[in-house]
Amino acid sequence: MSRVILITGANRGIGRELAAQFAADGDTVLLSARNSDAAAQAAAEIGGDTHPVQLDASDPASVKAAAQKVEAEHGRLDVLVNNVGGIFDYAQQASTADLGVVQEALEINLFSTWRVTQAMLPLLRKAQGARIVNVSSEAASLARMGASTPAYGASKAALNALTRSLAAELAEDEITVHAASPGWTASDLGGEGGRPLADGAASIKHVVNLPAEAGTGAFYQDEQILPW
Repeated sequence: MSRVILITGANRGIGRELAAQFAADGDTVLLSARNSDAAAQAAAEIGGDTHPVQLDASDPASVKAAAQKVEAEHGRLDVLVNNVGGIFDYAQQASTADLGVVQEALEINLFSTWRVTQAMLPLLRKAQGARIVNVSSEAASLARMGASTPAYGASKAALNALTRSLAAELAEDEITVHAASPGWTASDLGGEGGRPLADGAASIKHVVNLPAEAGTGAFYQDEQILPW
């Protein structure tokens, strides 16, 4: 039986590439985007068992409607990939950062994932051995963190904290939760100079495909565990 996989923010970039990789493997891919037309176009271009889902992770009503759609059409969710993210504030420093930008980064990189996860948990509980993968960044590693991108780094570090908390809570439900970094990838967020989208997506795909005995609550990049 194929897995039902929901990927947020998947009409372009790493999310779209990841959707294409899973569709090629025969999984049922729910490709979500804020704009329904964008989701439909991307799903049609990818083909396979790929279905568009309108989901604005910043809008509770949209998130609720998406969860209802998934339940009505598929009845469960095997994998949730929280891919939505943004605000790479390379020009800022913590001492002078615009706190409005920091708040926006927290909304996009933390609260959107938290909101979607809460809405999809009932569907994940209907699957056997479900998994949540939060797309993080090596910039979120406290052990490696420097002065650059303070809003992005802090918000992704908060996402990692949420990952650990969810992993501990959901272990008894046999739902595993991990953070996955795609590395510096040539996406709209990463910009030019990064590695190909296929490589960044593969780093996340590895975490989705980990065996259950790999445990829960870890932080990966390129099949290696990163320090928190």
